[in-house]
Amino acid sequence: MFLPDNMKNTTEETNADNLRKKAYTNIEKWSMEIIPESIRKGVEIYAQEVQCFDPECAPIDTKIAILFSAGGRGMMGLPLAAHEVTKEILKDNFPYGEVLEKWAKGEDAEWPPMDIDEDDQLPELRFDVGDKVECRVGADEATGWAKGEVIQLWYREKQWPEDTFAPYKVKLDNGKQIFAPLDVDQVIRATK
Repeated sequence: MFLPDNMKNTTEETNADNLRKKAYTNIEKWSMEIIPESIRKGVEIYAQEVQCFDPECAPIDTKIAILFSAGGRGMMGLPLAAHEVTKEILKDNFPYGEVLEKWAKGEDAEWPPMDIDEDDQLPELRFDVGDKVECRVGADEATGWAKGEVIQLWYREKQWPEDTFAPYKVKLDNGKQIFAPLDVDQVIRATK
C-alpha cells in the first residue's frame, strides 16, 4: 500500500535528482566550451556534488574532474550546490590555458594557483579583519547563511599544501570559527 506522505518524499527526491542531473549536464557542457579547442579532443568532464561534514567547509561542494586522452587529469571544486553554479561562476573559477595545457600533457599543475605578485604579496580581498559578513553554512539558498565577523585574512592550516590559503577565517555569531574558501558572494558576502 502506498501512503501519500511516502509518495511526496519520493516525488521531491526525484525532482531534486533531476535538477542535480540537469546541473551536472550544464556544468560538463560549459566546461567543454571553456577548454581551448586545441586540447579539447578526447576530453571527458565529470561533475559531482560532494557533501562535507567538516564545519569549516561549505556543506555541499561541486567537484569537476577533467580527464585528458593523454592521461592527464585535473580537478577543481566550487563551494556551491551544482544547481547554483552558473556559466559565469564556472568561467571565473575554471583553470586557464597554462594549467589546462600541462594537464593535457599529463603534467602536474597547481589549481587554483596562489596569485602572489613579484613582491610576494597576496591579492587584495573584499573584506578586512573586523568586517561583519554572512557565510554560506547550509545548502538552502535562503536560510543557509550565518552571520559573523572576519577575524583573519589568508588563513591556512598546517596540513594544507604549501602556498594554499583560504581568503578568510570567520568567527560566527554562534561562536564557531570557519573559513571561507573563496572570496565570492556565493560563499561570503556583506551582512544585509
